[in-house]
Amino acid sequence: QVQLVESGGGLVQPGGSLRLSCAASGIIFGFYDMGWYRQAPGKQRGVVAVLTSGSNTNYADSVKGRFTISGDGTKNTVYLQMNSLKPEGTAVYYCNARRKELLRTNDYWGQGTQVTVSS
Repeated sequence: QVQLVESGGGLVQPGGSLRLSCAASGIIFGFYDMGWYRQAPGKQRGVVAVLTSGSNTNYADSVKGRFTISGDGTKNTVYLQMNSLKPEGTAVYYCNARRKELLRTNDYWGQGTQVTVSS
């Protein structure tokens, strides 16, 4: 059974920092692309950052230079360091594990963690 458990969300002032964690179980960590997505009220869920199985990183333009995604294979955990947070960063942040195979895509999601950026 695959589980992705996020933690680290909360309330932070504009300009502040948070680090989100996503602990994965039931998957071989290095075989999956691990990503962070977010969904603000009334908006669609969108990608924030992805750490590929080949250790490449990709970021949404809106977070480049401020957010950093990283992974620890010994702990099966992926992190999202968020600096210089802006009010528009308020959203539920979701961890994702994705692996594309020949005939299907394995796609798993965590339950989400709330991040609120407000003074």
